[in-house]
Amino acid sequence: MKKIEAIIREEKLNDLKECLEKEGIYGMTVMRVKGRGIQRGITLQWRAGSYTVDLLPKVLVMIVVSDEKFEKVIDIILECCSTGNPGDGKIFVSEVSEVIRISSKERNVKL
Repeated sequence: MKKIEAIIREEKLNDLKECLEKEGIYGMTVMRVKGRGIQRGITLQWRAGSYTVDLLPKVLVMIVVSDEKFEKVIDIILECCSTGNPGDGKIFVSEVSEVIRISSKERNVKL
């Protein structure tokens, strides 16, 4: 199993949910986060001058999937969340050694 952590633009969350649901993937954890990448934020102009916002609002979507579904989920994230501009986000992937369902105490739950 793989854990996919995708940091995406806030406005792309609903698109991503819809795309994943079309493929029968429903489970996810979503957190609102702030961060910055290579672009180091944005500079805004106001009447009083300019200032830099260096931590931009993003959404962290965490999905655990079977190895068989892994590539499909990555493809969906890349397709649904890309604008082609800096700030689209990042995807981090890690191995999951075990999943335990709390309600039934079932181990190695199939995802």
